[in-house]
Amino acid sequence: MSILTKEQLKNFISENNIQSIPDLYASLKNLFKDTIQEMLEAELSTELGYEKYEKKDKDTPNSRNGYTQKTVKTQFGEMEIDIPR
Repeated sequence: MSILTKEQLKNFISENNIQSIPDLYASLKNLFKDTIQEMLEAELSTELGYEKYEKKDKDTPNSRNGYTQKTVKTQFGEMEIDIPR
Protein backbone atom coordinates (compact mmCIF):
# COMPACT_ATOMS: atom_id res chain seq x y z
CA MET A 1 0.00 0.00 0.00
CA SER A 2 1.40 3.37 -1.01
CA ILE A 3 0.78 6.65 0.79
CA LEU A 4 1.18 8.67 -2.41
CA THR A 5 -0.19 8.04 -5.86
CA LYS A 6 2.19 7.67 -8.78
CA GLU A 7 1.06 11.08 -10.01
CA GLN A 8 1.95 12.66 -6.66
CA LEU A 9 5.36 10.97 -6.76
CA LYS A 10 5.97 12.26 -10.28
CA ASN A 11 5.02 15.77 -9.15
CA PHE A 12 7.33 15.51 -6.11
CA ILE A 13 10.23 14.44 -8.33
CA SER A 14 9.53 17.21 -10.83
CA GLU A 15 8.99 19.99 -8.27
CA ASN A 16 12.18 19.09 -6.39
CA ASN A 17 14.26 18.61 -9.55
CA ILE A 18 15.34 15.14 -8.42
CA GLN A 19 17.79 13.66 -10.90
CA SER A 20 19.94 11.38 -8.75
CA ILE A 21 19.89 9.34 -5.56
CA PRO A 22 21.66 12.11 -3.58
CA ASP A 23 18.98 14.57 -4.80
CA LEU A 24 16.27 12.17 -3.64
CA TYR A 25 17.99 11.69 -0.28
CA ALA A 26 18.26 15.48 0.27
CA SER A 27 14.60 15.98 -0.66
CA LEU A 28 13.47 13.21 1.69
CA LYS A 29 15.59 14.70 4.47
CA ASN A 30 13.90 18.09 3.98
CA LEU A 31 10.46 16.46 3.82
CA PHE A 32 11.19 14.56 7.04
CA LYS A 33 12.36 17.75 8.78
CA ASP A 34 9.25 19.66 7.66
CA THR A 35 7.02 16.80 8.84
CA ILE A 36 8.64 16.74 12.29
CA GLN A 37 8.30 20.53 12.50
CA GLU A 38 4.58 20.41 11.67
CA MET A 39 3.99 17.58 14.16
CA LEU A 40 5.62 19.63 16.92
CA GLU A 41 3.48 22.66 16.02
CA ALA A 42 0.33 20.52 16.08
CA GLU A 43 1.32 19.00 19.43
CA LEU A 44 1.79 22.46 20.96
CA SER A 45 -1.54 23.67 19.54
CA THR A 46 -3.26 20.66 21.09
CA GLU A 47 -1.52 21.16 24.43
CA LEU A 48 -2.32 24.90 24.60
CA GLY A 49 -5.81 24.54 23.16
CA TYR A 50 -5.44 27.18 20.44
CA GLU A 51 -3.72 27.63 17.10
CA LYS A 52 -0.71 29.81 16.38
CA TYR A 53 -1.64 33.55 16.15
CA GLU A 54 -5.14 32.80 17.47
CA LYS A 55 -6.04 35.36 20.14
CA LYS A 56 -9.78 34.86 20.48
CA ASP A 57 -11.03 31.79 22.34
CA LYS A 58 -7.76 31.63 24.27
CA ASP A 59 -8.85 30.17 27.61
CA THR A 60 -5.43 29.48 29.07
CA PRO A 61 -2.68 31.57 30.65
CA ASN A 62 -0.15 29.44 28.74
CA SER A 63 1.29 30.98 25.62
CA ARG A 64 3.77 30.35 22.88
CA ASN A 65 7.22 31.77 23.39
CA GLY A 66 9.22 31.40 20.21
CA TYR A 67 11.47 28.50 19.30
CA THR A 68 14.55 26.72 20.56
CA GLN A 69 16.84 25.22 17.95
CA LYS A 70 17.91 21.63 18.58
CA THR A 71 20.05 19.21 16.64
CA VAL A 72 18.44 15.80 16.32
CA LYS A 73 19.94 12.61 14.95
CA THR A 74 17.75 10.75 12.46
CA GLN A 75 18.16 8.03 9.88
CA PHE A 76 18.76 10.92 7.45
CA GLY A 77 21.62 12.27 9.58
CA GLU A 78 21.71 15.24 11.92
CA MET A 79 19.28 18.07 11.30
CA GLU A 80 18.41 21.35 12.98
CA ILE A 81 14.82 21.48 14.23
CA ASP A 82 13.05 24.55 15.63
CA ILE A 83 11.28 23.31 18.76
CA PRO A 84 8.26 25.50 19.61
CA ARG A 85 7.97 26.57 23.24
